[in-house]
Amino acid sequence: MTYCVAVKLNAGMVFLSDSRTNAGLDQISTFRKMIVYEKTGDRFMCLLSAGNLSISQSVREILQTEELADHNGGEPITIWNAKSMFDAVRVLGAAVRHVHERDGDALRSAGLDFNVSMVFGGQIKGEGMRLFQVYSAGNFIEATAETPFFQLGESKYGKPVLDRVITPQTPLDEAAKCVLVSMDSTLKSNLSVGLPLDMVVYEANQLQSDKVTCIDENNPYFRMLHSSWGQKLREVFDSIEDPTWDASPTEVPLMGGASRHQPLRKITNATEKLV
Repeated sequence: MTYCVAVKLNAGMVFLSDSRTNAGLDQISTFRKMIVYEKTGDRFMCLLSAGNLSISQSVREILQTEELADHNGGEPITIWNAKSMFDAVRVLGAAVRHVHERDGDALRSAGLDFNVSMVFGGQIKGEGMRLFQVYSAGNFIEATAETPFFQLGESKYGKPVLDRVITPQTPLDEAAKCVLVSMDSTLKSNLSVGLPLDMVVYEANQLQSDKVTCIDENNPYFRMLHSSWGQKLREVFDSIEDPTWDASPTEVPLMGGASRHQPLRKITNATEKLV
């Protein structure tokens, strides 16, 4: 399985992916799920992928040469000459459909679905940053201020902390910390997601990034975060009062307040039969 997350903020963007793939408990492999496309001073783009590995690898290979016809009669559009991220993600969608046309029937005859999903984001000179989620049909949606992040794969374990912390105003370093906590929560709860991690932090309008790193089990910051997050969660949990049934004036009772509804229950004793 996999877990990838990308966040679009006012200050920049954060991308993070794990690298575990498996076809069973005894067939675990490491494959990179992130690739960066960069032309310094002109464009910065990052692609995350999940789903069938052979499909995503084919899409990534074709993407670098895929062309879209320019309906205005200009030269064909590629990710390297696209004037906008919208045009670039259209090229990505075309690459997905290209692979589907080539391999879809063969996969279907083998009993396999055409299963791939991607997150593609970045910035091209002359426009602001944009972030998209691309589906297996090659269609896509764009991140908004109300939905500033996208996830792929095992998203449920890491989503709560993102929902509570991430807004467009979140500083970049804080967002980087948040997505790492999100990943750590996923690693803790799902063995199909694993190290090493690939991470990129992009500052708005820089059109390049030098904050590209691989995080393994020996990374001192991630080890500290893993330990601290578990410890702090326990401290917060312990600081919340246990539920009380017969509360004193200084306590908050669990059964306090009027309620129109009660759990359904049937009470019997040893001499009665439960109906």
